[in-house]
Amino acid sequence: MDRKEKFIKEITDGYTFKDDSFVIGGAMLEGEAIPGLHVKVPLATLNRHGLIAGATGTGKTKSLQVMAEQLSEKGIPVLLMDLKGDLSGLAMPSPGHPKIDERMQKIGLPFIPKGFPVEMLSLTGKEGVQLRATVSEFGPILLSRILDLNDTQGGIVAVLFKYADDKKLPLVDLKDFKELIKWATGEGKKEFQAEYGRLSTASTGSILRKIVELEQQGADIFFGEPSFDIEDLMRIDDDGRGMINIIRLTDIQDKPKLFSTFMLQLLAEIYAKMPEQGDADRPELVFFIDEAHLIFRNASKALLEQIEAIVKLIRSKGVGIYFVTQNPRDIPDEVLAQLGLKIQHALRAFTAKDRKAIKLAAQNFPITEFYDTDEVLTSLGIGEALVSVLGHKGRPTPLAATLMRAPMSRMDILTDEELQNLIDKSKLRKKYSKAIDKKTAYEILKEKIEKAEEEKEEVKKKRIEKKKKEEPGVIEKAMKSSIGKMIIREVTRSLLGVLGLRSTYRRRRR
Repeated sequence: MDRKEKFIKEITDGYTFKDDSFVIGGAMLEGEAIPGLHVKVPLATLNRHGLIAGATGTGKTKSLQVMAEQLSEKGIPVLLMDLKGDLSGLAMPSPGHPKIDERMQKIGLPFIPKGFPVEMLSLTGKEGVQLRATVSEFGPILLSRILDLNDTQGGIVAVLFKYADDKKLPLVDLKDFKELIKWATGEGKKEFQAEYGRLSTASTGSILRKIVELEQQGADIFFGEPSFDIEDLMRIDDDGRGMINIIRLTDIQDKPKLFSTFMLQLLAEIYAKMPEQGDADRPELVFFIDEAHLIFRNASKALLEQIEAIVKLIRSKGVGIYFVTQNPRDIPDEVLAQLGLKIQHALRAFTAKDRKAIKLAAQNFPITEFYDTDEVLTSLGIGEALVSVLGHKGRPTPLAATLMRAPMSRMDILTDEELQNLIDKSKLRKKYSKAIDKKTAYEILKEKIEKAEEEKEEVKKKRIEKKKKEEPGVIEKAMKSSIGKMIIREVTRSLLGVLGLRSTYRRRRR
């Protein structure tokens, strides 16, 4: 058996799965694809998460697009976090191109242009269905970690949530929570301390400042009602295709805290509400996070721990998470260790640091006799990648340099008119477009404060009236004053003196 035959056997055996799967490209040897030798991804291991990495312009986004298309075709809903705004083309079929035909011929697959069912979502309400969540849905632990609070401050947040639950104060948006802090340290201080203990004003002041910082990144728009129902991410269209939900984040690229806040809350909500599935034959939802380095760049240690915990646990709910970034080192080692599927596009070595990073990236792949992994990583062309997936027994498949298939949908963005038409046709737009402003903690506590102030004013008025009633007359006032007392004494003496003289005069006459 020559080298090529041995390679074909290894790839064929490694990428033949007993479970349902889809093709992402054709295996390459010595820079050439072998027609019909397909690299596949089994649906059963998609909840083991994955990574799509590579330098700018190497084809990461197109690989993401290909995977989203294949999942949708298999009836699996997809959620894409689109920070660059270049994934909307999934809604329209590809116009085709001779180079696409040539690529697909090399892989040994037909090319059928298709558009896919797409729902546009947004955190700010621009260019998509408005996403919202309530403060109560975050809960004290997640909110504390997002605000990067210490243990003492986190304990205060937990007590405030308990007070709100006990007193039936709905915490919907950030102004509700701020008003609760003001109440617990102001007008309602005595009532609060009697049941829940004293709050440090220094700690509550710090919490308020952190909330203001979050508001400045636009979080006040995100917190509110109606909160988004994750069931709306799981929709299947009339043709049995999974809905591709695209969250457009182009307007919050400079707000990493809001981005991290939303992503973590959404994952926590999905984890909390979806039933346990264990190792199912297919995932319920696959979540792609483009430009994933933005999540981790300024994340606190507590936030990283929360992300790591959710990545570990959420797979049992049938959810796969895929990070898309330029370099594997953008992802913390603790998270990277959880990723089963790896699609590694070309890396560029301009500096000694780059060369070191490439060597480290090469170590993430299975050892193979068919490639010098370090060398291949720098010589891959556009739309080519090193691929390793998990087989049905959870073992990594043989490493395959892969010519990735071309997307069936448009590899470009929608025009403004096309985008607006897509948004106008949305079945979710009417459901989530209008914010609900019901009576929440803010209004309830405002009323309490106003009532307390009215009661204080009433008490003050009563005191003034009482004082007026008890106010002594002119003579009494004079008697009470030292000058008045002296005058009265002298008058009394004079009167007594006159009376004494009269008495003496009467006696003498007698």
